[in-house]
Amino acid sequence: MNRPQYRLNRPLDPGSRDDFLAPRLLDVLVPTRNRPAELAVTLAGLAAQRQDGTTGFGVVVSDQSDDDPGWAEPAAAAMVRVLRHRGHPVLLTRRLPRRGLAEHRAYLLDASAARYVLYLDDDVWLEPGTVDRLLTAIQELDCGFVGNAVHGLSYLDDVRPETHRHYAEWPGPPRPELPRPGTPEWERAQIHSAANLLHVTASRRLPPGQWRAYKVSWIGGCVLYDRSRLRDSGGFDFWHRLDPGHQGEDVAAQLAVMSRYAGAGVLPSGAYHLEAPTTVTERTVEAWEAVLADGPSAGPPTDRSGSA
Repeated sequence: MNRPQYRLNRPLDPGSRDDFLAPRLLDVLVPTRNRPAELAVTLAGLAAQRQDGTTGFGVVVSDQSDDDPGWAEPAAAAMVRVLRHRGHPVLLTRRLPRRGLAEHRAYLLDASAARYVLYLDDDVWLEPGTVDRLLTAIQELDCGFVGNAVHGLSYLDDVRPETHRHYAEWPGPPRPELPRPGTPEWERAQIHSAANLLHVTASRRLPPGQWRAYKVSWIGGCVLYDRSRLRDSGGFDFWHRLDPGHQGEDVAAQLAVMSRYAGAGVLPSGAYHLEAPTTVTERTVEAWEAVLADGPSAGPPTDRSGSA
């Protein structure tokens, strides 16, 4: 069976990398591959963020699909146009050949000159107000990153109270730490499985508009970094030390940032997982294991060629 071909009725301007590299408070960085429908939903969530807030963010989409880029599919292209209509600059790129998840994230980071960067996976929908809340949190907490763990609503009726004990709020500003396997700090990851965080949120009964910062081991899917602190911690430049089939590159970067500048989860989370099948089918190594074993990075590679 031939794969469907996506042909737009009208051309879609991908934008200019040079024009996009302008000082802004925030850019949203979206890596994607073989997920045109999910990408459209992700972009729709960004397009629906409040316009009365302070967040005039830009968006970079970097596609590594096997065939046509996901942003060339009509629904995703429509959301790109909506974002631009609502005042958000959008840069659409291709990053081929694929060199692994960490390299893809490093490429996205290079595409932005914003004060903060929000890495948003291509299978996450954000409810309105989420971006503003995350930005408020990182500015008030003055740490290296904050994030919203994603909810899996198919698990809404699967309550796991034994995981709730891993939830602990920061009593003050977050402090640097480095969770390690086998420690209680590492077990905090359990709070982010299934719909556990949604159940914890319900038990807290926070008044509308209030949020809490809590301790994490890492966060997947929706993480807002202070860009200069991410770079100072090495960013994703460890990619050249890894087999391209790695996973856990976001964990490796967050552990590095957390050890220097601290990090926190933000409750409530406005991030919802689309629960689509993974597009990372070759998982040869855990990036965080390799990076921790190797120690500090020897520096970025001198050649980062590839199509954009």
